[in-house]
Amino acid sequence: MPLSEDTPLSSAPDVEADTEEETEAESAAERAPSTDTPAPRPAARPPPPTFKFSTFVLVFLGMLGLWMLIDASARNSIISLLGTSPTNSGPLYVAIGFGSQHILVTMALAGAIEMVITALAYNWATDWVKAATVQKWSSAFRKVQMEAIRSGKKDRTAALKPHQDRLTRLSSEVSIAQFKGMAITWFLLILIYSWVGVVIGDATVAQQTVFLGGTSVNLMQTIIGPIPVWFVIFSLYTVPLSLIFRRLLKHYWLQRYAERKGLPIARPTPGATGGSS
Repeated sequence: MPLSEDTPLSSAPDVEADTEEETEAESAAERAPSTDTPAPRPAARPPPPTFKFSTFVLVFLGMLGLWMLIDASARNSIISLLGTSPTNSGPLYVAIGFGSQHILVTMALAGAIEMVITALAYNWATDWVKAATVQKWSSAFRKVQMEAIRSGKKDRTAALKPHQDRLTRLSSEVSIAQFKGMAITWFLLILIYSWVGVVIGDATVAQQTVFLGGTSVNLMQTIIGPIPVWFVIFSLYTVPLSLIFRRLLKHYWLQRYAERKGLPIARPTPGATGGSS
């Protein structure tokens, strides 16, 4: 509307107010998100785990051992491939069977073979440095945690939570690594024990009879319930050999590690007790 000379100033359009409204509208349009902005990309999926032949073998041996334990026919079929008697010769029976004439020697050699392989598998699967580090950290963390609990201060206990989570994760990694060696141990334990039992069972009564402490004992004779004599004797072979072989391999591995890193090799002091095997 045109302005005349008689028009009061207060009735004129507010030009400055319109200008301010236009400025605010432009600022709001600039602050509004643009439709041309590309949408954020979805998070990339982690790559699928790679196939490990060693893991496949360990799982297969564990399942095979379980199958042999449940199914007697499958167990006997696998054992027969190793040989159990002069009429059923196989590689293991030819090597240490001695025609079933020296049963105790056969048992001793079978136990040694089993324990050497299981000790090698256990040593391969275990990171001794990591296991020792976790054990040392656990001992130190328990002391600090007990002091924090006794103090009654929740902030001190809460401050230890991240360290406890990390220690739990490392302990789980060590335990899982040891399970790999246990898969081989599980399979060989069932295989060799079953093989020794079948070899003794297929032998004649004269071959099953041995002299222990000046007394003739039939190895198939039971001691407690269904447990035969040969099982107890064979266990006395394998348990000490397992401890000895694992201890030697652990000491050898740690010694080689110290030599590679240039670390001083600790010598055992007289009367000192050894660590866990």
